[in-house]
Amino acid sequence: MIRIAIDAMGGDNAPEAILKGAVASLDLVKNTKLFLFGPETLLRDKLAAMSYDKDRIEIIDAPDVISLHEAPVLAIRRKKDSSIVRALHFLKEGNADAFLSAGSSGAVLAGGQLIVGRLKGVQRPPLGALIPTRKGVCLLVDCGANVDAKPDWLVQFAEMGSIYVKYMLGKENPSVGLVNIGAEEEKGNALVKETMPILKSQKSLNFIGSVEARDIVEGNCDVVVADAFVGNVVLKMYEGVGKMLLTEVVGAMKSTPVSLMGAALCKPALKKTLRKFDAKQYGGAPILGLKGLVVKVHGNTDGREITHAIRQCADFVNNNIVAKIAAQIEAEAETENKEEKV
Repeated sequence: MIRIAIDAMGGDNAPEAILKGAVASLDLVKNTKLFLFGPETLLRDKLAAMSYDKDRIEIIDAPDVISLHEAPVLAIRRKKDSSIVRALHFLKEGNADAFLSAGSSGAVLAGGQLIVGRLKGVQRPPLGALIPTRKGVCLLVDCGANVDAKPDWLVQFAEMGSIYVKYMLGKENPSVGLVNIGAEEEKGNALVKETMPILKSQKSLNFIGSVEARDIVEGNCDVVVADAFVGNVVLKMYEGVGKMLLTEVVGAMKSTPVSLMGAALCKPALKKTLRKFDAKQYGGAPILGLKGLVVKVHGNTDGREITHAIRQCADFVNNNIVAKIAAQIEAEAETENKEEKV
């Protein structure tokens, strides 16, 4: 059984949405056991109205909650009985294979590093989010963890992202692109210009050069690398435009009796197409480079994202991604040491 520790109190709609998503996942992923962290009495009362396999869900009392308005590091250190802290310790101690939360991004990121810890050789763990493209999906890394980055960090983001895409999405030699404002190498800010030649020199990467924002949508590369400031802007713009287009399309179809008739005829094909742009089906964003799997889910989740994040956690664990990242980082370090000696 794959054991997943869940912060049941994180997110705008907690705990109802978290519990709903967790229960729904039991039918989707058969080999999981879920540990729900939060006030025990509250969670038991909420679960009492739901039908589920009692052997596969366990409640662990965590009476405190870290809010979005608290300083993340201070909250992690002071609120030892919070659902996030207790669940992260549960993962660190080997009682779970993964942790997920829709709570405070800052607290999850800080707790992941302070409690679970970084893999040896990992300079900064990034957040990686799957986003839809014309050709399927790509991984955007970093999309929220390291606003101010260094060239060596971006190189590691590319390495860890390539491993994720290779084993989670089944792409044997994933292409890597560096977000830039043009295709020419002389373009970009200082960070991009410094990172470009380093990425080009990495024999382990299938680096294709710069990727502009419009190229991301086309699916021109499998791993999109950026610092978290740029990556988060790309991600939020993506989500905003997708939501706006969906609203406009639905509004246009309801605008006249004739358009309503046309909408009825094309509804099946339209639903299939629009489903591709539903971010909830892609699960959460894992923090790559930690000693255990930590996944951050959107705070406004209605439960569906939790369900798919649990599936995502199971796939991540089954593919042993943490160990593969550790091996890759170690191999790169050994190569660098040999080159320095020469």
